[in-house]
Order: sequence, then structure tokens, then C-alpha cells
Amino acid sequence: MIVRRNLSWRGILHYAWKSLLYYLVLAVVVYLVHDHFEVAYLSIPFNTVTALSTALAIFLGFKSNSAYERWWEGRKIWGLLVNYSRAWTRQVITMVIPSEEAEAAAAKELQRRMVYRHIAFVHALRVFLRLKHAYNITAQEEIYEETNIYTDIQAFLQKDEFEAFYHKNNPPNFLLELQGEDLRQAFKRGWVSDYRFVKLEDTLVEFNNIQGMSERIKNTPFPRQYSFFSRVFVFIHASLLPFAFVSEMGLATIPVSVMISFVFLALDLVGERIEDPFENKLEDVPLTALSLTIETNVKEQWGDQDFPVKQTTQEGIVL
Repeated sequence: MIVRRNLSWRGILHYAWKSLLYYLVLAVVVYLVHDHFEVAYLSIPFNTVTALSTALAIFLGFKSNSAYERWWEGRKIWGLLVNYSRAWTRQVITMVIPSEEAEAAAAKELQRRMVYRHIAFVHALRVFLRLKHAYNITAQEEIYEETNIYTDIQAFLQKDEFEAFYHKNNPPNFLLELQGEDLRQAFKRGWVSDYRFVKLEDTLVEFNNIQGMSERIKNTPFPRQYSFFSRVFVFIHASLLPFAFVSEMGLATIPVSVMISFVFLALDLVGERIEDPFENKLEDVPLTALSLTIETNVKEQWGDQDFPVKQTTQEGIVL
């Protein structure tokens, strides 16, 4: 996620330079043909472009708002994961109570296993959502790819659990199954009452819901009609601008048409870059930072001071 107020023009040009080059070349050609070769019929009525500009602005505004809604929903979902992770840790610590003093050590080990397995679940969900698509467009995105590997989770699981986890089609869901099995064992041994069992199970169900909502966004792409036609309309609009300006503005047609075309291009790119919030892009929901926040909170609740290294922004980017 980009947190700095001023964007890097180098990054902007990385995505826009081809289009800007087209706008510039087209404007120069139209100006030269119209003024130097006196081809008057190249000019078109300005009202034609005005009507198209209005319609395109409305269309791009709708696309950007819809794309932002998907991004914001992804952020809210992971906000819920932060909250329920804290609640789950508190519940495991306070609600799993051994029936006999002799079982205290075994109950403590079960609590530790369930707490650290949840940290594994959080990191596994992050990797699961990001793993299918990897982008190597910039140095920052290469860092994204390097930090999204399942081997980072090995320290939070027992060896046999990790071996089984690593070969599952849906690893995060497998960890929730293990949590449910441990919860059942605690209930059988009398460490969890009926009421406490239901409360803990409800929290596990919330983790299922969070994963399902995240997968819904991940696996349901933004309607491709919007993405395709917005590019087409921006291209048509930019191609017509020089023809509408050249008869009245002369040489000024070149910078003016390029700048106006860039405005519409930027609106289109904003929507395109945030429409899928779990795709390893710089504008995505910062899953790595949120995962580390959860890990830190859970460890602190458990009494483990071995916190992960706090993530710092890299060139104004939070991963």
C-alpha cells in the first residue's frame, strides 16, 4: 500500500509512458499536417470531444469508485482478522482450563499449540491469497514475491503438521481443521465446558468467514467489460483531442492535448491498479504488515517477547 502523499513520477511513467508517447506523437503529427501542409479537414468540431469527455468522466468515476469499494472491503476483512485474532488468543488463554492440576502442563501445551497455529493460519492466508500471481515489475514488487512463501510458517507448526499442511490444496483451511480437532480434544478432556466450546467454535467459524470473503474477492475479478471498454474509450478520446484543438490552438495543441489525455489515463489507471487488492501489487492491501501486527499482538498476549521485526516503509510503500 502506498502511504506517502507524493507519488513517484518514475513509477507513474513506468505504467503510462507508452500511452504518453502515443499522445505526443499523434499531437505532433496532427499539428504538422494541419499547419505546415494546410490540411484543413483534419479539424473536428470541439463539441464532439466535449460530449465524449463528459461521458468518459462519468464512466471512469464509476469504475474508480467500484474498484475502491473492492479494495476497501479487502481492508475491512483483514481488519476483522486482526480483531478476531486478539479475541481468539484471549479465549484460548482464559477458557481452556484443566480439570486437574496434573493436567496443567498438557493444557498449557495445547494452548501454546493453538495460539501459534493461529499465527501460522494468518501468514498462510496471506500467502494463499498472493501466491497465484507474482509481479516482477519493480524492485518493491520483487520484495513482495520473496516474502510470500509457506516456509515462513514452519516455525509456528509442529513438523508433522507442517508436512501435511504444505501438501494441502487449501492450507489455511487445513489449519482451521486442526484447531477444531484440538478444541474437540480439550472438550473431551473436560478442559472446555459446553458454553466455552461454542464460543471458541464461533470464533473459528469467523476465521472461515474471513477466509471465504477474501477468496471471494480474489477469485471474482472486477467485471472485465469495465476494464476493457475504459481502455478503449480513453484511447478514442485521446486520439480525437488533437483534431478538436488544432484549428484553434495551433502549436499549443501538443501540450494541451497530452495533458488532458494524461488526466483521463490516470483516472483509468487508478481504478485498474486497485481493483484486485490481493494481487501482490504496490497498491494492494498491506497483508504482510497486517500479518506481522497480528503476530506481534498474539505473541504479546501469550507472553512471548520474540516479536517479528517491525516493518518499515520502503520508498513510501507498506507491503
